[in-house]
Amino acid sequence: MIKIMFVCYGNICRSPMAEFIMKDYVAKKGDADKFYIASSATHTDGLGCRPHRGTRQILDRLNIDYSGKVGVMLDSSDYEKYDYFIGMDEDNRRDMKRRLFGDPDGKVHLLLDFVKNKREVADPYWTGDFEATLSDVQEGVAALYKFLTERN
Repeated sequence: MIKIMFVCYGNICRSPMAEFIMKDYVAKKGDADKFYIASSATHTDGLGCRPHRGTRQILDRLNIDYSGKVGVMLDSSDYEKYDYFIGMDEDNRRDMKRRLFGDPDGKVHLLLDFVKNKREVADPYWTGDFEATLSDVQEGVAALYKFLTERN
């Protein structure tokens, strides 16, 4: 089983969007049983909060269930539990490495490291553009899935 932890600043916008889009993607590919997928935050701002309204609207429109999701914190003990930590921007990468006490096994990546045009996923909490985030997340999820299934 491939264990993936998506990570962003508050675990209310980008990482839960990626978590549930990836879960839906692997289910549609018939591979749900091959993956364990979760998401978490590097900061405490969204702990215990439901996903942001903009993320909920996107997931609702796509008929993707996210019930029960609340913001949780990335913990150093997660490093041994997950195979991949997928952040959204360079700040996330830095914060993940800080919270995980480094990255000795090379598990920390950015979602758009797997696409042709590498870039960061902009934070819609600040930009307000949840559609652009959705486009980036969908592109990143497809590329990540391809990478993982070709590798494993």
